[in-house]
Amino acid sequence: MNELLKEWIDKAEGDFATAQRELAAEDTPNYDAACFHAQQCVEKLLKAALIQHGVTAPRTHDLFQLYLMLQPESPKWQPKVADLRYLTRAAVSFRYPGESAEYEEAEEALAICRKLRETLLRLLEEKR
Repeated sequence: MNELLKEWIDKAEGDFATAQRELAAEDTPNYDAACFHAQQCVEKLLKAALIQHGVTAPRTHDLFQLYLMLQPESPKWQPKVADLRYLTRAAVSFRYPGESAEYEEAEEALAICRKLRETLLRLLEEKR
């Protein structure tokens, strides 16, 4: 595995750890941050998969757009579009005043992240 790919995966794993930590925090949990880092984990793994296939990863946070770019390279992977959209919305909407994530929303974001992370890590390993 080249160093760039390893760095993307390491950063994704850092986001995953942060999302889990914020969801589990007993004192002043930041559910907005849990949602954001759950999305960031999946975004970085999608970008790693694109790079692994020789596709330049665009500067976007839209997980559905990244999935569409990866789809020709990994046609068997068919995530739920609703999951991709949920994470994208959760990462963006809760970062600004006017909306805040509750525990249930952060828990859902992390559950989706876990599922997508597992599959994307497997895809990255298969290609190696």
